[in-house]
Amino acid sequence: MLKACLNGNRAPGSHPALPLTPAALARDAAGVVALGVAALHLHPRGPDGLESLAAADIAAALQAVRAACPGIPVGISSGYWILPDVGAQLDAARLWAALPEHARPDFVSVNLHEPHALLLADLVLAAGIGVEAGIWNTAAVAVFRAWPRAHETLRVLVELPDVPEVEAVALADGLLRELAGVAPHVPRLLHGLERSAWPMIRLAGQRGLSTRTGLEDSAVLPDGSPAPDNAALVTAARAVLASAR
Repeated sequence: MLKACLNGNRAPGSHPALPLTPAALARDAAGVVALGVAALHLHPRGPDGLESLAAADIAAALQAVRAACPGIPVGISSGYWILPDVGAQLDAARLWAALPEHARPDFVSVNLHEPHALLLADLVLAAGIGVEAGIWNTAAVAVFRAWPRAHETLRVLVELPDVPEVEAVALADGLLRELAGVAPHVPRLLHGLERSAWPMIRLAGQRGLSTRTGLEDSAVLPDGSPAPDNAALVTAARAVLASAR
């Protein structure tokens, strides 16, 4: 599976084609879905262009995207940096989990090394929303291994930092080995960030794993030239995956 991550936590104005508004997210979503993307990951924004977990902002983004590409699963981030308060995060999640089905996410990415992770993941699962378990490091693997509901997750995201390719490949191999046998039926999605983004897409293709691309992860194409937009990144990722196989 190839997923598109359309904007991430990039600052407004950091890329000329970065989609921030519901209309811009819907436009980019329709473009990448037409290229064969199977799922979408968004960081909804408030009126100021900054990341938001407010129910109104999430609903606006999701309704616009679903109208543009009905039937495609759409998920959101719950990164602790967006709202660094456990109680406030859980209160926010209860509000958007209670939204009508057409306005709430199909899945939520939860970074298991963060302090709110399992409380939030349990809340999300109880609301009938999927959870992607974000694995950034060995501490997150330990949390996932000990979590009684690990087998209920939608996907495991093996997420590599902005490091050179050799280091990223070694880190990815280590995390995948540590995850071996833990909720083995749950699909693994491997992706990187900036310098590790394209190497991880290639590695995912070689290993038969799901992956993702988009302006959240990289602002450049495989040859290092600037990426015009999300559609160009998806087109390049499909070519990289085809060659890797």
